[in-house]
Amino acid sequence: MNIPKTDLPRVVIIGGGFAGMALARKIMKEDIQMVMLDRHNYHTFQPLLYQVSTSGLEPDSIAYPLRKITRHNKKSFFRLTEVSSISPETNTIHTNIGDLVYDYLVIATGSKTNFFGNKSIEEHGMWMKTVPQALNIRSLILENLEQATITEDPEKRKALLNFVLVGAGPTGVELSGAIAELRNHIVSKDYPDLDPNEMNIHLLEGLDRVLPPMSERASRKAREMLEELGVKIHLNTMVENYDGHLVTTNTDLALKTETFIWSAGVTGAPVKGLNASAMVEKANRYEVNAFNMINGYENIFAIGDIALMKTEKFPKGHPMVAQPAIQQGKHLAKNLKHLIREEKLESFEYFDKGTMATVGRNRAVVDLGKWKFSGFFAWFVWMFVHLWFLIGFRNRLVTFFNWTYNYINYDKAARLIIRPFKGHEQTMGIERDKV
Repeated sequence: MNIPKTDLPRVVIIGGGFAGMALARKIMKEDIQMVMLDRHNYHTFQPLLYQVSTSGLEPDSIAYPLRKITRHNKKSFFRLTEVSSISPETNTIHTNIGDLVYDYLVIATGSKTNFFGNKSIEEHGMWMKTVPQALNIRSLILENLEQATITEDPEKRKALLNFVLVGAGPTGVELSGAIAELRNHIVSKDYPDLDPNEMNIHLLEGLDRVLPPMSERASRKAREMLEELGVKIHLNTMVENYDGHLVTTNTDLALKTETFIWSAGVTGAPVKGLNASAMVEKANRYEVNAFNMINGYENIFAIGDIALMKTEKFPKGHPMVAQPAIQQGKHLAKNLKHLIREEKLESFEYFDKGTMATVGRNRAVVDLGKWKFSGFFAWFVWMFVHLWFLIGFRNRLVTFFNWTYNYINYDKAARLIIRPFKGHEQTMGIERDKV
């Protein structure tokens, strides 16, 4: 790997997501050698991936080069690599570019899409965890609209213009709302030979309401907003199969579609090598103590989505969203300093800053403790928070400009098929299987 030998403690971070970034930016200021490993050379702001997939933003607006973090610190290094396994007995990480010995290891590999064992959906569906996957969805949506303009077969056109999304959590709600706005404001302009009324957006949810993690008020308001946009919501509906053309469910509902997007859940993305006792098998996450130390190890930690810290308030672990990851990353930076200085460690305590989701233009829902509101003000708060947490001044500026342009002109400027969708074997599968 060409990492210089050092007498300083070496802290290795696997993963440049929210947790890894928060830790790296704090710990690199200490008298240590920090090495970050990731299979991409950029950090992805995942809450805005849906805007890339629906032509609202270009991917470089929500991505930040990881080398920008380490370039001003001679003791910090980044390596573009895929980690294959860990040998904790020798404190060694094995990657496709060589091995690396660590003093302290932090696993921040995040999560991956959970298909709950349904191989057919995994093979034929689309999902959205990375920038390449978001671009695949964008290309497929636009390609299907292009195909719909030239087909003379009404059944084929109906399938091309049917958009089916599974999972009414924040991702499913935001994505279905964005596709509805694409239909309502763009299709009639860009595709005058298509009737926008033929384009249907179906949102399927296995539970009895949308946005299950949020309050009942937010759920009710989000459903009303989606229905105002023309999204067809199917609750208590479990998808049983998708063969690439037909969606079947546990009800009488069956839908022919060429665009099937799965956003029904996530699971941890662990690294091979640690004892089975360290893993909570059902969640596919590492069980950690109050210091984010993986059970059974004193110098290996897990933070973010991959970490499952059971507390009285969160008996099943913290929610797999950005805020717990950021807070755990910052807190672990303090504890690593304490550990190196042989000081007492501090227990992590999650501060819940609330939950929010946008449904579309002037539409959003926000839960902030006792404060629950929706509509334009909630949408404004959602925009402000997401701009604030975007990494990099350029990204904030470009995103703000795009949002302002889109708001004034009812337009989405990134309607480009840069690379035609090629299929899962060449794109999606590679993203899914490698850590």
